[in-house]
Amino acid sequence: MEFPAADLEVTFVRTSGPGGQHRNKRETGVRIRHKPTGIVVQATERRERPQNYTLALHRLAAAIKRHNHRPKKRRPTRPTRASRLKRLESKTRRGRTKQARQKPRGEDL
Repeated sequence: MEFPAADLEVTFVRTSGPGGQHRNKRETGVRIRHKPTGIVVQATERRERPQNYTLALHRLAAAIKRHNHRPKKRRPTRPTRASRLKRLESKTRRGRTKQARQKPRGEDL
């Protein structure tokens, strides 16, 4: 996803974490703020600035995609007449099967 340069505010940061001295020498971390939406993403995993920049842009694209997602409106539906009759028929059949398993009434054993 391409972003106009005017919409992005890119900051290079120095962060702590694993990597110790190698990480603290230079500002290799990248923080990108998308001005129109206010979304901020950060990438500090890599030791090289270009790799972190690319990773941050991918994260920004994913975040904007999530931000713009609008679920489709659900339309209420009803079961068809045929499906209702089929369901009732299967219930009747099941009831008859269960009734056939019961002990006969009025006979003491």
